[in-house]
Amino acid sequence: MKKINEITFIVEEAPEGGYTAHALGQSVYTEAENISDLHNQVRDAVNCHFEKNERPEKIRLQFVREEVIAA
Repeated sequence: MKKINEITFIVEEAPEGGYTAHALGQSVYTEAENISDLHNQVRDAVNCHFEKNERPEKIRLQFVREEVIAA
């Protein structure tokens, strides 16, 4: 596997509380109860998914928030 400089996770609020995060273009997924835990879980998921010499240097989190309003 070729080393990538950066990996991007899409982060969403889970309906039952907390957050879910999935990486774009990679099969990496994690969840956490709060932002601090999310940072740790994402780092751990990246470390588990990639070999040491293939790990990205940066992890980017993009938060997506959905809001429904009356028409």
